[in-house]
Amino acid sequence: MTLRNASDTFDIGGELTIHRLGYGAMRLTGEDVIGEPEDVENARRVLQTAVSLGVDFIDTADSYGPGVSERLIGETLAPYADDLVVATKGGLVRNREGEWLKRGDPDSLRNAVLCSLDRLRTDTIDLYQYHRVDPDVDIEDSVTALAELKDDGVIDHVGLSNVSIEQLETAREVVDIATVQNQYNLGNRESEDVLEVCEADDIGFIPWFPLGAGDLGQKESVLADVADAHDASTYQVALAWLLQHSDVILPIPGTSSISHLKQNVAASHLELTDEEMRRLDE
Repeated sequence: MTLRNASDTFDIGGELTIHRLGYGAMRLTGEDVIGEPEDVENARRVLQTAVSLGVDFIDTADSYGPGVSERLIGETLAPYADDLVVATKGGLVRNREGEWLKRGDPDSLRNAVLCSLDRLRTDTIDLYQYHRVDPDVDIEDSVTALAELKDDGVIDHVGLSNVSIEQLETAREVVDIATVQNQYNLGNRESEDVLEVCEADDIGFIPWFPLGAGDLGQKESVLADVADAHDASTYQVALAWLLQHSDVILPIPGTSSISHLKQNVAASHLELTDEEMRRLDE
């Protein structure tokens, strides 16, 4: 039996209600996140299956492909269901060598938003996130550009990615920040301080690399024990831990496999005991 998304809900920006377990669409591209996926029709089926399983939050970025992930989402899912929230990011560009180059100047961000609107086939982006702070541009200038686009109605909510507490607080002086997306998982909790700020102020915290690409360091043995007790995979336990660790965490595991997608969604049904959480938290 295929299980539907059973994660509880969170209100992005206080108004966009989503199930907390979402889907990250970076893997719907070619190797090294460049170009078309090897099987385009499979990529479309993954998106359709995610929605059919009750996933109503999809996260992408203009640099995935570049442009490929956004375009596939637009071609496959637009016009979007009323309850589907699509988030994207801008502020990074790619070259033929696969480098991620920061472009946080206001004109670049305005242009990036226009391109994302076109590829996603929408008039308004539900959640637009500044992908990575450009050290050559004051963060106030970058975020002000996004705040103005929000005022213009082409962005509903503004988010940040890969930021410190100081950068988050600086941005919040310019515009309301609905979400923060930082690297975070069971084996990497360097952003715990940022998560605590998000918890205090009801800001969604989107952990990228939620499964650590299978490398969760010293937690592997405990994960294996807990997984055996639940007849689950270690990946499912790692997702369940994220969901139970904080009510503002919004995991977005990505995959190009329908079977893996179903396993990830099934993790929303897994309930860890207090003792299991204690062992994983140590």
